[in-house]
Amino acid sequence: MYNHAPENYKCPLCLLVNGIENEHTMAKQVDIVYRDDLVVAIINSKFVGNNPGHVIVMPAKHFENLYELEPEYAHRIIDISQKLAKAIKEVRKCDGIMIKQVNEPAAGQAAFHYHMHIVPRFKDDNYNKEIVNGNERVSDPSERIPYAKALKEYLKNHND
Repeated sequence: MYNHAPENYKCPLCLLVNGIENEHTMAKQVDIVYRDDLVVAIINSKFVGNNPGHVIVMPAKHFENLYELEPEYAHRIIDISQKLAKAIKEVRKCDGIMIKQVNEPAAGQAAFHYHMHIVPRFKDDNYNKEIVNGNERVSDPSERIPYAKALKEYLKNHND
C-alpha cells in the first residue's frame, strides 16, 4: 500500500539493522545508540547546518512507511523516542525537541524504511531554513562518534 521504493531497492536501514556496512549504507554500527528486538536508534549520518547529530528511530523489521507500520512497532518507537528525547535534552542542553516523520516522496521520504527523526532544537538555530536551503551534508563517521557515545552513556546511567 502506497509503496514508492524502486524495484530491487536495497534498504540501507535494513542493511544497518542486520550489521551490514557497504556502499548502500551511510550509517555505521558505531552510530547505534539504542537497540532492542523491535527498535533501533542511530545518530543520523546527515548533519544539518549548525545542528548536527540528531537521532533516527526505526523498526528493526522493514516497513516502508507509516501506513504499513504494525502497532507493536509503532508503540515501541514512541516509547523509545520519549526516552531518547529526554536523553537528548539532557546531553545536548537544547532548548526543545522536534519530532519529524515523513511518508512518500512528496513529503520528503528518501529512505524507504519507516523512521522518525528526533532533533535537538536551539533558539535561533535556523534548522528549518537550513533544510529548505539544502544545507545538509553526509558526515564522516568519526564526527558522529561523540554524539553516539554521549547518548549511550546517558542511557546506560539513566535506565528509567
